[in-house]
Amino acid sequence: MPIKFFLFILISALQVHPIDVSVTDDAGSPLDLVMVTVKAEKPSLHPRDDHGYPPANLEFEITPEVTMFTKSGFVSIPFPYAETVVLRLRKIGYKDKNLRVFSSSSKEKFVMEKETDARSLAAQYPSNSWVAALDFGEEKHFRKVYMEQCGFCHQQGSFFMRRNHSSKDWEEIINRMIGYGARPYGTSQKRLPEILSAAYADLLIHPERVQPGREWGKELYNTVIREWPMGDSFSQMHDLLYHTKNGKVYVGDNLQDRIWEIDPNTGKSKVHKVPHQDSDDLGGLLSGRLKTFQKHETYIGVHSLAESEVDGHIFITPSLQKRIVEFDPETGVFTDHNFDVGLYPHTIRIDKEDRVWYTLALSNQIGMFDRKTKKFKIYDLPSRSTKESISLWISGLIIKLMNWGFPMHLLPVDERVSGMPLPYGIDVAPNGTIWFARLHADTIGMIDPATDEVKNIPTPFQGPRRLRIDSNNNVWIGAFPEGAIAKYIPSEDKFTMYPLPTAVDGVETPYSLNVDRPRNLVWVNGTSSDNLMTLNIETEEWKVYPLSRKVTFTRDVEFSSTGKAYTCNGAFPSWHIEDGQPTLIEVTAE
Repeated sequence: MPIKFFLFILISALQVHPIDVSVTDDAGSPLDLVMVTVKAEKPSLHPRDDHGYPPANLEFEITPEVTMFTKSGFVSIPFPYAETVVLRLRKIGYKDKNLRVFSSSSKEKFVMEKETDARSLAAQYPSNSWVAALDFGEEKHFRKVYMEQCGFCHQQGSFFMRRNHSSKDWEEIINRMIGYGARPYGTSQKRLPEILSAAYADLLIHPERVQPGREWGKELYNTVIREWPMGDSFSQMHDLLYHTKNGKVYVGDNLQDRIWEIDPNTGKSKVHKVPHQDSDDLGGLLSGRLKTFQKHETYIGVHSLAESEVDGHIFITPSLQKRIVEFDPETGVFTDHNFDVGLYPHTIRIDKEDRVWYTLALSNQIGMFDRKTKKFKIYDLPSRSTKESISLWISGLIIKLMNWGFPMHLLPVDERVSGMPLPYGIDVAPNGTIWFARLHADTIGMIDPATDEVKNIPTPFQGPRRLRIDSNNNVWIGAFPEGAIAKYIPSEDKFTMYPLPTAVDGVETPYSLNVDRPRNLVWVNGTSSDNLMTLNIETEEWKVYPLSRKVTFTRDVEFSSTGKAYTCNGAFPSWHIEDGQPTLIEVTAE
């Protein structure tokens, strides 16, 4: 359905008038592609009675925020959610305008002032612009290490990084990051503190060296972005699922063991608290990892979600336990399926035979749970060396050392993280084969469920993170530290690289991607540039959709049957986000 027609129907059905916004520069010329965000003056938000979060299974309503973009200086935004609203106008190169209070059916005119101060202008640019401008001197290879190992919890180059941190400060930051699971190799651990301290200090003196990201394009004229605030600055909204049967979106809060259920058509919402077993420790099997984190209720670590085509049940990987969790969204009942072999269940998908496939990131395995037989099968993936085999064999001991407080930065790490190949993303192809990526091993792989054959394929790039399969059984992969995505054609054993349009000097970190098979689009998470973007598989045309909050760190993308895209703002910790507020994000684009 065209967006204009959708908006007309929405406005007519709710019998409300849009707020009309006209924007000019200080010379009186209409300003094109101004990001206009509308929020209710007094929005409906979630209650905070349970440790700062809603009580389980209580229905409440969240008022969405709406963002659109001006065309020739004008935009008309339907906002049927409140009578009075606040506005924010944003355009790179101009000073933000935060405005209140207006009627949601009014006509308003505003003037935006150009930003001329170099320091304030550079502050508007996304995180990857700053990382691209960092001077690594003769050790340029450390930049890729910095992106791969330091950029998987939150953005590097954000306004939290743009400070005069001393080398000692950076050493403490990196050691804390290693305690959370990062693995920069030994030499980089020693050199990065000094490099980063000097490089950021240099940019603070010379902000003109920071270059802007990609200019916003005409694809935004009819784009509508809605956001539902959820959780708080101690949440980590990791993965999400658009449920094909009930049209609701389910978002996993990894730090608080909760599933947020939001109906994007009504804003009606619930929170489901994922139960833990009596023997589970706070922090799960990695109980030492979050001992100093200020607030969390992590016993299982909600990570990834997948829907069964058979009955609509949702399967969840609890990364901090040896189980997968089944959730019935109709009854709200959770069921645990425990296993004995494997560590850190990570990404999860379900095939047409109703078999549940998942990566086991810390034990170098792929797991499968057959719902018909209730049995697990484990696929051991090859080690890269004898050293790696030994490291994987004693991984349980290493985890115990971590929980006992052993300083993890003292453990030796080589350049490609031997001992931790890290099976990560996984997907099911239309032909039934299972594909996976190993982030540190620089390989993708395929499992044929009919024969149990396992095949590993080296990638011509570093850091394959998450992957998805298109309707022609081709594999699309996020090349996390490379500022690109890749397509692998199995029938030709051929890789093709696609540099991301948001990359600045090659700097961008596509945490994940997904393929909208009916529309032949690859949606990509611009994790360090505050964007979602699409690649048209047939025409190879890119479109980019900037999101409303700076430091928007997205890890997953889903879409509805009508092509609406959904993602969530999932920085860890969430106080890195511009206002410290995670959101569910919906992008409707023509």
